[in-house]
Amino acid sequence: MPLTALRLVYCLPLLLIGAGLAPATECAHFLTQRDGKLYDGPNEFRFVSWNIPNLHCVEDAFTFFGRSPWRWPDEFEIDDALESVRQMGGTVARTYVLSVRRTDGDMGEGVHVLAPGRFNEEAFRALDLVMKVANEKGVRILIPLVDNWRWWGGTEQYEAFRGKPRGTFWTDPQIITDFEETVRFIVTRKNTLTGVRYCDDKALFGWETGNELDAPPAWTRRIAALLKQLDPNHLVVDGRSLHGPPLESLEDPNIDVITTHHYPNTGNNNAASVLEAIRIIDGKKAYFVGEFGFLPLPEAQHILDTVIDQGVSGALYWSLRFHRREGGFYWHHEPSGEDLFKAYHWPGFAAGDPYRERPTIAMVRDAAFRIRGLATPALSAPTAPRLLESPEAGVLSWQGSAGASRYQIERASQPTGPWQTIAHDVSDAAVQYRPLFVDESLHAGQPACYRVVAANSAGVSLASNVIGPNVADHRLLVDELRDLSRLSTKRGVVLLRSGDSRKTQEDAHRLALTAGGQVEYVVPAQIHSVRVLMFAAERQAPLSVSFADSPEGDLHSAEATRTGTDRASSDYGYLCPIQVDVVPRERAKRVVIGMPDGAVGEVQLSRIEIRYGASK
Repeated sequence: MPLTALRLVYCLPLLLIGAGLAPATECAHFLTQRDGKLYDGPNEFRFVSWNIPNLHCVEDAFTFFGRSPWRWPDEFEIDDALESVRQMGGTVARTYVLSVRRTDGDMGEGVHVLAPGRFNEEAFRALDLVMKVANEKGVRILIPLVDNWRWWGGTEQYEAFRGKPRGTFWTDPQIITDFEETVRFIVTRKNTLTGVRYCDDKALFGWETGNELDAPPAWTRRIAALLKQLDPNHLVVDGRSLHGPPLESLEDPNIDVITTHHYPNTGNNNAASVLEAIRIIDGKKAYFVGEFGFLPLPEAQHILDTVIDQGVSGALYWSLRFHRREGGFYWHHEPSGEDLFKAYHWPGFAAGDPYRERPTIAMVRDAAFRIRGLATPALSAPTAPRLLESPEAGVLSWQGSAGASRYQIERASQPTGPWQTIAHDVSDAAVQYRPLFVDESLHAGQPACYRVVAANSAGVSLASNVIGPNVADHRLLVDELRDLSRLSTKRGVVLLRSGDSRKTQEDAHRLALTAGGQVEYVVPAQIHSVRVLMFAAERQAPLSVSFADSPEGDLHSAEATRTGTDRASSDYGYLCPIQVDVVPRERAKRVVIGMPDGAVGEVQLSRIEIRYGASK
C-alpha cells in the first residue's frame, strides 16, 4: 500500500503509536534461579532476544577519513536499540564485553579498562545510560566481563599490562587481582544518572564471567564467589560457552546459569548440540543459548523450537545493530560469517536479503512472544523521524524510527507548504555511512524545504521536523554503485563488488576497476565538479578523470585534488580511503573515470558525485 493511502487510514496517530504492545514497565524483581529455571518474582522468566554488541561501545562508527570507528553511543542510539528489542518481544539484551586498551588496534582511548585499576569514566557513563534506558524499556541487560579474544581487548591485554606471558591471566596472582579490581569497580558502581548501584539495579540480568572463556575451573570458582560476595542480588553466568556445559560449574553454588554458543566453525551449530547440553545440565542449573547464528533459516528455526519446546530458559541471536545518530544504521560484516552474514537491523530490509534478514527477524520476533506464551502482536505504526540539518541543498539524512521499514520524502518551497511527495519507499538501510537521500530533481537556484514521514505495514508516522529553505547552487547526480544503471557506458574490466565489506568501511556496493577499466556518465548541463570516493590498497593508486562536451567529443584531462589516509589495519585489513575532486577546465557534459592502461592492482569506486547545471 503506498504511503499516501496509509496516511488516509491513520486518523488517530497518537492512539496507534505503540498499539499492539504492552507499555514498557520497569523491572520489578531481581531474577532468580531454582530447580534449573529462571524466575521474575513468582513467574518463570523465559526469553528470546538479541546480542547487541554495540549497545555500550560502538566499534562501527565509520567516517570516510576517520582514524578510529570507536565511540560511545548516545541516548538516541541506546533508546533505538532497546526500543527495537522491545518491539520484537525481547526482554533481554546481551552487550559485548568490557573493552580493554590494546596497543595494536584502532580503538585509541575508546575502552573501558585503560590500565590495571584505571577506568574510563566516559565509557562507564555510556553504560550508565544503557541501564537507565533499560529500566524505562523493561529490558534486562546481561554484561560479560572479559573477552577470551582480542577484538575488544581481553585476557591477553590484562597480561600485557604486567608484561606477563600468554595464558597467565588465569593463574598469575597479580593479574587475577587486577581483574578482580575491574569486577569490584563495575559491580559496586553507582549509576551517575539514576543514583542506583549496579548491584542494586533490577534491570541487570546478571554478570557473565566473560565471553567464550577457556578458563580453568579454579579461576571460575574464584570469580563467581567474588561476584556473589559483592552482589548477592544478581545471577552469575559461567562464560565458558564454546565447548559444551562445564561440568564443574554444575556443582558450584555460586554459578546460577550455564550458557552455550553455537557457530559453524565450532561444529555445534545445530539443535542436536542444544539437546546434548540440556541432557548434561539435567536441570541442575538454568540454561540458555547465549549466541547462535550464521546458519540456514530452517536450522535456526529448529534451534529456537528446541529451546521453546524443551523448556530452555532462553536464546539470544547474533547480532543486532541499531540506528546511528547521523542517519541510517551501524553495519558490521561478520568475519566468521562466510562473507555473507552481517548484523541485523529491525524491522528488516531489502539490503539484508542475501542473508535473509527479514524472515530471520520475523522468526526471532515470533519466538520471543511464543516462549512467553503470547500471541505475536501486529506491528505498531512508527513514531516521527528527526530530519537532520542538510550539509548541501537536497542531500538528506534523518534519525530513523524504530520499526519503520520505509520513508516518504516531501518538499515545499517554504516551511508552511504546500508539500509535494517527491519520493516513496525510501530505505534508510540502502547505503552505509552516507547521506540517505539525494534530491536529484532539485534545480539550481530553487529554494527547498523538506520533511520526512516514516511508515511500516501498520501505518505512518507524523511528519518530521522541517529543514530549509535552502537554495541549490547546482544539480547533483549521485551514484552509490548498487548496479550499473546510472552509467552511460563502460569499457574494460568493470566489476560490481559486495563482499568483504569490512575492508571498505562496510560499503556493500562498490565498482572495481583494473587497468583500462572505465565508466562514463553524461549529464544534460555543464559539469561544475566531480567527486570520486574510492578504496585501494595504497593511497597513491592511480585514477584518471577526463571530460568532453559531448558524447562524441574529444576527452581532455583536468588536474585532480587527491585526499587520502592510511587506516590502521588492525584486525580487518582496511583498504585506504581516497577522495578525488576534479573541476573540468573546459565546457563538459561527459565524464570518464578509469584506471590507466598498464596500472597494477585495482581500485574500488565507492560513490560518484557529479555537480552540474550550476546557478549563474
